[in-house]
Amino acid sequence: MNQPFAPAAAVPSHLNPVHIDAGNRTLAEMQDLASSLTFAALLTDDGFEIVHLNGGNADGGRFASMSSSVQALSDAVAHELKIGTNEYVIIASEAGHVIQLRVQGHPIVLAALFDTHETLGKGLSIARIAARRMAELIA
Repeated sequence: MNQPFAPAAAVPSHLNPVHIDAGNRTLAEMQDLASSLTFAALLTDDGFEIVHLNGGNADGGRFASMSSSVQALSDAVAHELKIGTNEYVIIASEAGHVIQLRVQGHPIVLAALFDTHETLGKGLSIARIAARRMAELIA
C-alpha cells in the first residue's frame, strides 16, 4: 500500500523473461544459503507467480495468490495503525515458518518457507539478501 514503485514495465513481471531469469537465479542462490528452505516464490502484488523453487507439497499459483493477499492485508494493517511501512510478514507454525517481504522498488514479493531447522533470524536475513539480489538483477 502506498509503496513507491518503479514505473510499470511494458511486460508484466510474471511474463517478463528478464524477471523470470533473475527470479530463478535469486531463488537458486537463496537455496544455496539455506538447506532448510523448503519452498520459495517470487510473485507480483496482484498474485501472479513469477517463479518458484521446490514445492513438492505446494501449489505455486495458489501459494502466490494467498501470499499476495497476506501481503496486502499486512500493508493495510500497518497503514491503518499508522505504524509506518510494513517491512516483512512472518507466519510461524509447528512445521516451519513463512517469511515474506517486498523486493524494494518493484511490485514484487518474496515468500519463503523454512523448516524448523532454521532460526527466524537467519531465515529473515536470507530472505532480505535474496530480495536485495532480485532488486539488483532487475534494476
